[in-house]
Amino acid sequence: MIFLACYPLIVYVGLTRFNSHILTIVLLFLLGLRLWFSRALFDKMPWLKPATLLAVITILISKTVGSDLGLRLYPVIINVVMLIVFAYSLHKGPSIIETFARITEPALDENGVIYTKKVTLLWCLFFVVNGGIALYTSIFSSLETWAFYNGFVAYLAMGTLFAIEWLVRQRVKRNPGV
Repeated sequence: MIFLACYPLIVYVGLTRFNSHILTIVLLFLLGLRLWFSRALFDKMPWLKPATLLAVITILISKTVGSDLGLRLYPVIINVVMLIVFAYSLHKGPSIIETFARITEPALDENGVIYTKKVTLLWCLFFVVNGGIALYTSIFSSLETWAFYNGFVAYLAMGTLFAIEWLVRQRVKRNPGV
């Protein structure tokens, strides 16, 4: 749902232009909608439900204690949950990236499996770094800096990683020994 990508913008606009009561209601409503419309994805994306429920809890705690910190922690929660899911898939197997790769290449060879494990590990590193920066901006930065990083820079970094990995994958496919 597009809500996930727009969350920092929604929080920024909500905190700077509207009453925090209205923002809380809007966020809880949007999270409820995400849960409702994502029911079919729960088997494929098991992290979706706990991430959404953690977001609801942090929003409610934030509202209870009168701080916007809980609202700002949502990107951190998403990074932590994704790190857990990706790291667990490395431990238990198959890796998340291998699972995605097998959608288009069901007969993935051993080199492909090794490559997908490395990519999954790279994403784990990304979630650690991105989650750390998100945590820093949540605690120590202005709302503007938090919104800019979590609503723009983090997505730019993610897109860059996707693009670089795609380019590397094309090279690996052409030259399996590389």
